Amino acid sequence: MAIKSLSIRIDEEMLDKLHCVADYEGRSANSQILILIRDCIEHYEEKHGKIEVNRKKGKKTEE
Repeated sequence: MAIKSLSIRIDEEMLDKLHCVADYEGRSANSQILILIRDCIEHYEEKHGKIEVNRKKGKKTEE
């Protein structure tokens, strides 16, 4: 699996708070964000079913 880069815009206070949470958990801010995204996807799939991604076309399908 290729690793992609993503830029986000985040206000300074939220970023500072993210760093506090990540430090508390012993993680980098990047790792903390990845965990939050993973948890969000897991929650979505529990409610709506597995997300299947067609990598060649870059489109998603839901079952």
